[in-house]
Amino acid sequence: MTTEKRTRGPGRTSREDWLASALDTLVSEGVDSVKVMTLAGKLDCARSSFYWFFKNRSDLLDALLDHWQNTNTKAILEATKLPAATINEALGLLYAQWLAGGDFDMQLDFAIRDWARRSGAVRRVLDISDAARIDAIAGMFRRFGYDAGEADVRGRIVYFTQIGYATLDQRESWDTRIARSRDYLYCMTGVPPTDDEAKAMIDRTKQRLDGARVNG
Repeated sequence: MTTEKRTRGPGRTSREDWLASALDTLVSEGVDSVKVMTLAGKLDCARSSFYWFFKNRSDLLDALLDHWQNTNTKAILEATKLPAATINEALGLLYAQWLAGGDFDMQLDFAIRDWARRSGAVRRVLDISDAARIDAIAGMFRRFGYDAGEADVRGRIVYFTQIGYATLDQRESWDTRIARSRDYLYCMTGVPPTDDEAKAMIDRTKQRLDGARVNG
């Protein structure tokens, strides 16, 4: 019996192939399973091809953290700066990006948080990222005239509520969540939303959900 030596697999792997496989493994199996040999098996290529793109496993893990920062954290920071006429419109824009098919990947966030439980270095990166996200949301409130203390607390309420909500995995239908959107806006901002603001948030969320279903 002879075996054919593989060099770079049946096709040419790329850095993006390795990173995508590592991200999928991180989310589905945890960081301990993100190993060169495991990924090579999933990509059906020789382990040596990994070193065309990464110095070592630590280099790959750093790339995973960079990807998370440049997608999840960046998505929240940018969403808080979107042009809006009112705080309710601004929060609606944030929620649409955060929840309904935007660039924020909640499962990846969970995977990073799980990883941080076993790595002090990752914990520090996560803490910095959480602080930046909260400060950005607080800044959104400050932009609409809330004083610094209240803006900080409201930013924390918005952030912790959403992270906690997702962690609990309520398995609530989108129809139910959307039906509560007006009350969510009011409770988070303290300002009763107008009919136009509530409708805009609902329409924007449905549009993103429909787009996510099509792309999925």
